Amino acid sequence: MNRILIIEDNPRITDFLKSGFQAHGFTTIAVDTGQAALQMVQGGQIDLVILDLGLPDQDGLTVLKVLRGQGQTFPIVVLTAREGVENTVAGLEGGADDYITKPFSFEELLARIRVQLRNHQLPRSQQETTLQVGSITLDLLTRQVWVGARLIELSAREFLLAEYFLRHPMQVLTREQILDRIWGYDYDPGTNIVNVYVGHLRKKLGENQIETVRGMGYRFRGLI
Repeated sequence: MNRILIIEDNPRITDFLKSGFQAHGFTTIAVDTGQAALQMVQGGQIDLVILDLGLPDQDGLTVLKVLRGQGQTFPIVVLTAREGVENTVAGLEGGADDYITKPFSFEELLARIRVQLRNHQLPRSQQETTLQVGSITLDLLTRQVWVGARLIELSAREFLLAEYFLRHPMQVLTREQILDRIWGYDYDPGTNIVNVYVGHLRKKLGENQIETVRGMGYRFRGLI
């Protein structure tokens, strides 16, 4: 079970993040200062850090640089109210693996965290940055999707579903498998949420890309 360290001084955001991550099977630890974060990292195994930049005792960029200076290699995702290209560049060049601004979508944050954790578990030579099947290309870092040369927009949940299909081309995926992988919580067996999202993807990726296998589930065909 992955352990996420949340470095955030806003208790409402902290509680929101803890509740969301725990609902998806993560263990969470939360601190509200940079000093406490540095002590926590020294004291236990951390798999990923969520870092706010506006901390009360020191700037989050300083915490970021100290962690990287100590040789800490776990993924660090900056979650901050600081917008703009200059701030994003400063965060990424300072050692962050991803940079997300507030207000934020929890679904998108969760999707990006899953990518970081998955990539971190692989040797760098095997880390994936894109998936391509047929005419569909997904960039796992920028979260961009192309159908041929056409860039399309997907919501965070749609992107996760598209990624799941592209990782299993021509394989029948049951509704139960999709619910467990994409939604990750106890579900009502009678829900039609999978049907709804598959319908969304068909409209965006192409009606014939995802085939319904009657009585079983769905198959991504990966057509050119």
